[in-house]
Amino acid sequence: MSKPSPARYRTTNWSNYTASLRKRGSLLILLDKDMTWLAPPDGSPGRPAVFSDAAIQFCLTIKVLFKLPLRRTTGMVASLMKLAKLD
Repeated sequence: MSKPSPARYRTTNWSNYTASLRKRGSLLILLDKDMTWLAPPDGSPGRPAVFSDAAIQFCLTIKVLFKLPLRRTTGMVASLMKLAKLD
């Protein structure tokens, strides 16, 4: 028993096809400009925390989502902050 041949499609509207390929590769990450990136002073002894819990959670989410090592994640988040002008 042989397999049926796969259907063949012909692209007739190349501008729509190119636009759909561009749209497929787009990525939108919304950053809240009101999010506190730096940790507030807590008054406890020892070294103070540098980043807020929300900022750390955002970085770890990016790390897991894109399967990146930690140093590459920090570089990506730094570039995202430059794009959003949050730093």
